[in-house]
Amino acid sequence: MTVTTDSVRSALEQAPALDRVESHLHPAGSFEVSDHEVPTGREEIWRFTPLKRLKGLHADAPLDGRNTKATWNAPEGVSVGVVTGDEARALRGVSGWAPNTRFTARVLAEVPATLLVDVPADVEASEPIVVEVDGTDADVTSGAHVVLRFGTHSKAVVVLNHTGSAAVAAVVEVVVADGAEASVVSIQDWADDAVHLSHHQARVGRDATYKHAAISFGGDLVRMDANVTYDGPGGSAELLGLYFADAGQHIEHRIFADHTAPRTKSHAVYKGALQGEKAHTVWVGNVLIRKVAEGIETYEENRNLVLTDGCHADSIPNLEIETGEIVGAGHASATARFDDNQLFYLQSRGVSEKEAQRLVVHGFFNDLIRKVGVPSIEERLLATVEAELAKNVLKELF
Repeated sequence: MTVTTDSVRSALEQAPALDRVESHLHPAGSFEVSDHEVPTGREEIWRFTPLKRLKGLHADAPLDGRNTKATWNAPEGVSVGVVTGDEARALRGVSGWAPNTRFTARVLAEVPATLLVDVPADVEASEPIVVEVDGTDADVTSGAHVVLRFGTHSKAVVVLNHTGSAAVAAVVEVVVADGAEASVVSIQDWADDAVHLSHHQARVGRDATYKHAAISFGGDLVRMDANVTYDGPGGSAELLGLYFADAGQHIEHRIFADHTAPRTKSHAVYKGALQGEKAHTVWVGNVLIRKVAEGIETYEENRNLVLTDGCHADSIPNLEIETGEIVGAGHASATARFDDNQLFYLQSRGVSEKEAQRLVVHGFFNDLIRKVGVPSIEERLLATVEAELAKNVLKELF
């Protein structure tokens, strides 16, 4: 069955008004750009984001610039390529979602091409599908639309790796069909001048498994929304995040697990570290358990480790529950400096203070890194954590 933009819009418009209101943090969306005002910073969903550093991506900056180059591999049985025209237009909103921000509406309306990764039904990819996005100019603004489609009972890992200098507004839509096992890893390892404003929207089918890992190290400003809804009972989503902010960086992650079907699961774990003057991180988690979503399980967790003075971490978990017939729901949030007891234990055994701090940070991230599930990326992340520490906390050791 071919899903067109018009059919998606029609279905959303005909839905009962009550069902279209997602939550206080995620109002009903619209494909019409004119329905979305330019953010002022006073809105709840924008109040943490320094809009002046977005280079107009949240407003009306051109989205037709060519400031990135994309390359990829395609394992046997998997199709990867750029589509345009009617084929691209048919993929707008394919995740069953309508944009609730101006930049996402503009991307779907104005960006002429879509990068489509298509894993057919029953195909198990022999290796991770890696899309390398290399930025070439941070003074030029552009938009990007990516669709990751996992067929029934397929199994694959897709890695989106962002490097170089760019200013990009991106929408990534993920469709996980019934019984599929899909993993999406998005790495933001940009140069220091990059700006990345992105929205990831996933639809998880009946008895399907979805893992999303958001990993942010580089860039002047990175903001990513990672949202998930469910097409049927038994769907499961694991939302992972790892970030490391240096002096002056703003890294913001937001998640939304919208339990739209019974007996579904979501588990979110985000961990971040901050070092350097005016390093700022934001994590906003939200879970909406609808009336129909009986028997669901959900938990969201955010931990932040402040390594130096002058940093600021905002952490806001939310739960919205419309039915009490659930298995479990909870959240946790903590922001702290080094654990004095851990440092004392290590130093009492002859480990220097700086080396003790290094071991604590690696221990803080290690369990999360091992959940990514791609060995080559896990090793890369361990090395990146080491490199980040060398910039500030451990610079006396090198």
